[in-house]
Amino acid sequence: MEFTAKDVMTLREKSGAGMLECKKALVDADGDMEAAAELLRKRGIAKAIKKEGRIAAEGAVGAFVCEKCGAGVLVEINCESDFVSRGDKFHEIVDAVAKVIATDKPADVDALNACKLDGATVKDYITNQTAVIGEKISIRRFEIYNTENKIETYIHMGGKVGVMVEAAGFKAGSEETLHDVALQIAAAKPSFVNKNEVPADVLAKEKEIMLVQMQNDPKNANKPQNILEKIVEGKLGKYYQDNCLMEQAFVKDDSQTVAQVVGSKFTVTRFVRFEMGEGLEKKSENLQDEVAKQVEAMKKG
Repeated sequence: MEFTAKDVMTLREKSGAGMLECKKALVDADGDMEAAAELLRKRGIAKAIKKEGRIAAEGAVGAFVCEKCGAGVLVEINCESDFVSRGDKFHEIVDAVAKVIATDKPADVDALNACKLDGATVKDYITNQTAVIGEKISIRRFEIYNTENKIETYIHMGGKVGVMVEAAGFKAGSEETLHDVALQIAAAKPSFVNKNEVPADVLAKEKEIMLVQMQNDPKNANKPQNILEKIVEGKLGKYYQDNCLMEQAFVKDDSQTVAQVVGSKFTVTRFVRFEMGEGLEKKSENLQDEVAKQVEAMKKG
């Protein structure tokens, strides 16, 4: 029995499987739509669509630097369990997607989903891998640095935290120092490279908070407003030390700032830090609740 491209699309929509898998199933089933759908279920591919509603709040951050194409990539891909996120297969998926990002340089996740990987789109590849692994997989975010400058990446605890940092004017022999800067970013979570990058509105908000805190302190009850404001200006130094990379105390030797450690070896132009799952809701069902839900579902079914 012959089938058309429209039949492949119909099967794809019904099953959630990739285009190539749907076409192969239709070929194997001689064009019989129902038989092809059953084949996909038997092959464990059609089940992927059922997992789209699950929470994928585990996962890993991966990195890739392509010297040939002049790109550095940091990407976060999520799954459902910590067990899967630590597996070699999942990390192979992260690495494969990171390489596609470096090569094709998509503008966003939607554009990335349309890129090609293993003869299919990235979207279909992820759907197929969801079936293989048995958990929902989703690409959450990525960052690309297209540059001729030196790029360093650092992945902490198997992908729990990832860092990418760009250095201009890099001097040969400074590799260890640049790596230490990446470690610093992972550990100390700076928000800016230096104090000049801090937006005026952010500083204004910090000053406002500090001023209110001081006004609420009984020890400052008799101090005039202008004196309190001067004290606040002085306290901004602590804000810079906490939030600006170059002002931070070096994690390996807190007698020095990062700026002192770097010296003239290079200039940090930008960095990005991903912490896996930050801001995502995590599934927190206990066994009793899970069993109760299954029993209720069985009663209804």
